[in-house]
Amino acid sequence: MTVVTRFAPSPTGTLHVGNVRTALHNWLWARKHGGRFLLRIDDTDLQRSKEEYVDAIRADLDWLGFDIDGEERQSARFALYEAEFEKLKAAGRVYACYETPEELDIRRKILLSRGLPPVYERKPADAPVPEGVAPHWRFRLDHDAPIEWADMVRGDQHFEPKTMSDPVVRRADGSWLYLLPSVIDDIAMGISHVVRGEDHVSNTAAQIQMFDALGATPPAFAHEALLVGTEGKLSKRLGSLGMASLREVGIEPIALAALLARLGTSDPVEPVTSLAPLIESIDFARFGRAPARFDEAELALLNQKILHHTDHETVADRLPAAITPARWHAIRPNLMTVAEAADWVAVFDGPFVPPPADPADRPVIAAAVAAAPGVDWSADPWHALTGAVKEATGAKGRALFLPLRCVLTGRDHGPDMRELLPLIAKDEAIARLSAA
Repeated sequence: MTVVTRFAPSPTGTLHVGNVRTALHNWLWARKHGGRFLLRIDDTDLQRSKEEYVDAIRADLDWLGFDIDGEERQSARFALYEAEFEKLKAAGRVYACYETPEELDIRRKILLSRGLPPVYERKPADAPVPEGVAPHWRFRLDHDAPIEWADMVRGDQHFEPKTMSDPVVRRADGSWLYLLPSVIDDIAMGISHVVRGEDHVSNTAAQIQMFDALGATPPAFAHEALLVGTEGKLSKRLGSLGMASLREVGIEPIALAALLARLGTSDPVEPVTSLAPLIESIDFARFGRAPARFDEAELALLNQKILHHTDHETVADRLPAAITPARWHAIRPNLMTVAEAADWVAVFDGPFVPPPADPADRPVIAAAVAAAPGVDWSADPWHALTGAVKEATGAKGRALFLPLRCVLTGRDHGPDMRELLPLIAKDEAIARLSAA
């Protein structure tokens, strides 16, 4: 069997971390099995769908590195939905209903007041049809066929159709709801695996009968636990945590993928620098049913760790020209984001005004000024310089190293000075020591 997965966003807004997690897991599963990953734009809501969001979805998937093997638009498939709908109508699996929302709400409240489940009650076949009222359409569940499937995350699932309402599949204005077009598309697109959130479990139960009614075998399903925020409940902020805001604060796409790939599993989140290890390790059997906790602070820390292992070539197009491979290697352990590299250009090349030296540190700096001209800058100038200053002043430890670091870099912490100092021109370093 060829593995075919799909990501099916509605273009009524931009992607957020919950969407991306779904897209990632579908993409990883397809790539692990040498299959295909398809993008399906669910734009049946013509009023709310916008082309700018379609473009943004494509751009975000590209930024994340999720290449797609094909794209479909639901708005271009209405003729297919109509044809399949007519087949279901002829088979008696969809039927017209005429209740208003108000009538349905009243009936629901009556059932609840009697301690009964608020399940839709089918009308008799000979019930009168109101004149001048356009019907909405429901799918007729087979009450005599229990619904079962082996979920790749949740294990064996069982639903009794008698306890479920026949789902509405088409509105009175002729527009489509999600359930039926999605099934028709999954059949036509050859989808083998559907990976989505656990909030779709009841939808899946109804859709399994739709697959059967259309003469198709349902795909395999994986229903993942939803993301929660750090406060321990579903966070509204996760819905607004879009890719644009993550890019703005300097999050690398691989950092987001590395975190989302492992959330909800027992596997450790690791600072990988490519998607390859994530592809290799994806396994829905390792996902638990407890909510997956998303922590922005954890993402930021992971982003920092990943930068510490990232090659210059990977980020060169986002770095100032002055940040050479050697300079990048020296400063990357001290960066939270790639953008911070620009702050180090002045440290390397100036213009640079060293901070005023503490009077107690002036003997150390004066000794450095005297020793620097004789230091071989092509070897290990830091140890040569500090060795000469130590011999001249007796200073050692923090009293020796900190004043020189502050004068030479303007910072009281940072990269290993043995690696950093050779990347600062000798004349520039002497000028800073002299000015201090």
